[in-house]
Amino acid sequence: MTTGTSTGADAAMGSGTRDPYAAGSFAPDPGAAPLPRMIRAQALLETRMLLRNGEQLLLTVVIPALLLVLFGTVDIVDTGKGSSVDFLAPGVLALAVLSTAFTGQAIATGFERRYGVLKRLGASPLPRWALMTAKTCSVLVTEALQVALLTVIAFALGWSPHGNPAAVVLLLLLGTAAFSGLGLLMAGTLKAEATLAAANLVFLLLLVGGGVLVPLDKFSGGVQAALKLLPITALSGGLRDVLQHGAGVPWGDLGILAVWAVAGLAAAARFFRWE
Repeated sequence: MTTGTSTGADAAMGSGTRDPYAAGSFAPDPGAAPLPRMIRAQALLETRMLLRNGEQLLLTVVIPALLLVLFGTVDIVDTGKGSSVDFLAPGVLALAVLSTAFTGQAIATGFERRYGVLKRLGASPLPRWALMTAKTCSVLVTEALQVALLTVIAFALGWSPHGNPAAVVLLLLLGTAAFSGLGLLMAGTLKAEATLAAANLVFLLLLVGGGVLVPLDKFSGGVQAALKLLPITALSGGLRDVLQHGAGVPWGDLGILAVWAVAGLAAAARFFRWE
């Protein structure tokens, strides 16, 4: 009886019936998804997690918007000639990039590293460089939402921007790269609690001394020269030159941002610890 059954099965397979155990016959087929799909899924997850985090949302969206409304409607800081919102809007756009690409990303990545999230993701089919790419995409999506919101608020306050939009986009992208590298370097080398304290401290210091709300001419000459080398000063100053004064491409500010971007990303790639 057994022989007959085997013979019948062999005959059926020999007559063209597919072997149910042949390679590729299982559905769904086990294995990693295509790399672009994995990056897109991780980027969407990172963006949803960021937007659902109340503290991060306060830092990245609410604080820049409130500062723009407060300083744009109340004469707190002497911004020189012209409308105060014309001076403040470019600086607040730079602050939005700082809050998302540096402060928010450093804190979130630092605690992911502490709780072992990065270690587990590093063992997944998603390569580590692709994980960082997904985080960068999440930062860019969040920044696009920030810029849209702040632009609407600034227009409501009477903002009249000038200049080349391509120069603005280039400044924002280079600023994002510079601050992302510095944020990942901090998150990958310090403990999570130290990253939390240091990132918030840097945010406050650059808010005051980075030309965001307070004009650089309020500082002494030596301090001004040092502050002009900071990425936040280059970003806010470059955006202000283009959007307020209608200048061309600010190559000097772009050069400073490019140096910070290369140095920060290279250092993050070299010293970042996943555990």
